[in-house]
Amino acid sequence: MRKVYGIQLLLLMSASLLLAVAPVRSQEKKPVVIAIPVGLSGVNSVVAPAVVQSAELAADELNAKGGILGQPVKVVPLDDESGPAGAVKAFNTGIRQDKADVIITMETSAARNAGAPIAERAKVPFIYTSFYEGRACGEYLFVNAWVPEQVVPPLIKFMTDEKKVKRWSAVGSDYAFGRGMIEAAKKTIKDMGGIILGEEYQPLQQSDWTAIISKIRAANPDGIIYSTSGGGPNIDFLKQLKAAGLTMPIGSLSIDELTAEAGGNAAEGVYYTGDYFTGIDNPENKRFLEAMKKKFGAELKTPNALSEQEYDGLHAYAMAAEKAGTTNADAIIKVLPTVVFEGPRGSVQMNKQNHAPLPIYLAQVQADGKTKVLRDFGLIDPGDQCPTR
Repeated sequence: MRKVYGIQLLLLMSASLLLAVAPVRSQEKKPVVIAIPVGLSGVNSVVAPAVVQSAELAADELNAKGGILGQPVKVVPLDDESGPAGAVKAFNTGIRQDKADVIITMETSAARNAGAPIAERAKVPFIYTSFYEGRACGEYLFVNAWVPEQVVPPLIKFMTDEKKVKRWSAVGSDYAFGRGMIEAAKKTIKDMGGIILGEEYQPLQQSDWTAIISKIRAANPDGIIYSTSGGGPNIDFLKQLKAAGLTMPIGSLSIDELTAEAGGNAAEGVYYTGDYFTGIDNPENKRFLEAMKKKFGAELKTPNALSEQEYDGLHAYAMAAEKAGTTNADAIIKVLPTVVFEGPRGSVQMNKQNHAPLPIYLAQVQADGKTKVLRDFGLIDPGDQCPTR
């Protein structure tokens, strides 16, 4: 009898323990998972760490306010190896293994073109935060960075009017972004009465620009317009151009502040247009830069036009989820075009065929590799990117 009583007592104690633990477990909240497939290796590895840092700061800010809909925010960086094969693996891992609620990232166009269909089929919202060649469309795809219509005409007009460039050499990386940007530049140059003396493309992973630079020297243009992939290829090209002694004005459609700094004085004098620079003078940008410095200290990677948009993207997604009252993908994509995030760039709303009108600036790289903002062109519309939307 005592043995039976002892067993009953043990069972009661076990049940009581389970009841005591159960409420604690029920309070554990599933995180909102934000996947970040980005080029931690490959050509984008110069800028990818800055992208991750922007995401981490945004996640910290959101979590400090209770997360998204009361759920903690979890960012999951994944290496897409800066290319299509890596992107397929990273997108599948993020969606299937990590159960991502949303994908928010900067990638090469080749990686985006490989990953976007995976997100579309899985019905996972994808906020693309990289400037690119335009015309990428999908029901679940949103873009909060610039397209050619926003940056090419102001840059070409400045170089035509102010630097007196009429005869141009055009150079690009041989993939969607490089060719797409050069096509936009060629059209603008011709519309402004300029002449293209030569058009050359370099394979994406190749770093020796000697043959192309020799052709530029032979053509003797008034100026150069170029568009490599983001990150290292910019510096490879500019270093070799400088070593060859060519000094004509240069316009870039692919460089960013972090890459320019990483190249020392290789990019000195280069003109470029963009939607974000650390030199933008507004309270939101000052607060953002101070928060980045406080969080990362000596490890901070210079925020730039390939990383700041990641910060905006997380906040815009959070606003959409709060407004929709859910992280359900179909609800999110309906609400996302209606939210306006007031951030370091100013007001950003992805309401033009899932793209965004953006403030555009002209800048020039200085002798120390740092970038100086020269001109504010105001808000520029992205134009007709996805007419069927």
